[in-house]
Amino acid sequence: MADAADFANDHAEYFLQLSLQRHARLPDRPSAQYCEDCDEPIPLARQQLVAGCETCVDCQDLRERRR
Repeated sequence: MADAADFANDHAEYFLQLSLQRHARLPDRPSAQYCEDCDEPIPLARQQLVAGCETCVDCQDLRERRR
């Protein structure tokens, strides 16, 4: 007979797997070539490392500070 801890672990594992499946289905958006905020070119390394990036590092830093 399963106890509460087993039930909780099974429940957590189910939702983890569900979340992973949803994330796997999301298509990677291509990164922008130019920053949406300052129109400067986004370095190729950033475009490749950060899928779907829309801003350069400096503008992203400003966006995060404003939040």
